[in-house]
Amino acid sequence: MNRALAFVLKEFHHILRDRRSLIILFGMPLVQILLFGFAITNEIKDAKIAILDYSRDNSTRLMIDRLQASGYFYVVNYIDNKSQIEAAFRKGEIKLAVIFGNDFESRLLSSNGADIQIIADASDPNTASTLINYVSSIFNKFILEKNLKLTSPPIIKTEFRMRYNEELKGVFLFVPGLITIILMLVSAMMTSISITKEKEAGTMELMLVSPMKPWLMIFSKLIPYLLLSFLNAIIILILGKFVFHVPLLGSLSLLLMECILFIFCALSLGILISSITDSQQTALMLSLVGLMLPSILLSGFLFPIENMPLWLQYTSKVIPATWFLIIIKAIMLKGSGIEIIWKETLIIIGLTILFAIISIKKFKMRLE
Repeated sequence: MNRALAFVLKEFHHILRDRRSLIILFGMPLVQILLFGFAITNEIKDAKIAILDYSRDNSTRLMIDRLQASGYFYVVNYIDNKSQIEAAFRKGEIKLAVIFGNDFESRLLSSNGADIQIIADASDPNTASTLINYVSSIFNKFILEKNLKLTSPPIIKTEFRMRYNEELKGVFLFVPGLITIILMLVSAMMTSISITKEKEAGTMELMLVSPMKPWLMIFSKLIPYLLLSFLNAIIILILGKFVFHVPLLGSLSLLLMECILFIFCALSLGILISSITDSQQTALMLSLVGLMLPSILLSGFLFPIENMPLWLQYTSKVIPATWFLIIIKAIMLKGSGIEIIWKETLIIIGLTILFAIISIKKFKMRLE
């Protein structure tokens, strides 16, 4: 045990002495959480719109006021004809245009119905769809209130509720996703680099002929990265809770245990990468391309897995981040317990064992 402790302390010394490792371990996660939390969001605020009001009556003025009061829209231009809309779109001055037809209020109160045309800039289709949904929701609520004051046939009133994220804050998705991506990337990448660095320096051969058993030596090298990755997870959770107000409705102890399990899975992937590479540069590129991109694109972090082609959906099932993202969102946002996430937990355990077995078989105990 004294030899294992010496290896652990040696690895800690190397990490703390290497500024690049410290930047990767702590600088990168902090920058990512701040960027995703403040800059990268799918929420809409103060979207610039133009209004073409042929009617100019009390109802259209009230509807325009509601658009501005919602906080989603900012009216930058009141235009006089449709030809100005195209020019505003081309210059990038507006994201959306709203056109109220003639005699809007009188037609609204009659059985003929009033005309509203909404034109959106669909060069960004996701933003365009979101803006149109927001406008439609605001207008439908106004028209419903208007009709309720009239003697008219019964109206079907539909009520919508958003569970687990009522304000539709993007940061509620990004913080759990970032914990997943950072733990995967930092744990696997730093582990693979650490072992390949020993190969490049020629010290791996000396370590392998030491009296300590090889598996214990490798495990001793992993302990510092396990502790530092766990510390990263705690830092991100604290930032998410107190800076971005992301809730933690489930058990904190269960969440931390799942984080440790996922870190072990990522560490086993790091050993696997180091077993098939002989240089730090190759290990770094393989970690970034082989782990980071699939974890971001195929785990459901940015894009729904259900929308992907069938072969990519099957590919996503062998990515540990896919299952851990389900676990962490269930615990943080839904307050789920182990009785809900046991299947995903078992899958991560199975993947960890699988990666560890493959790593052990591929790890060259004799350097050629």
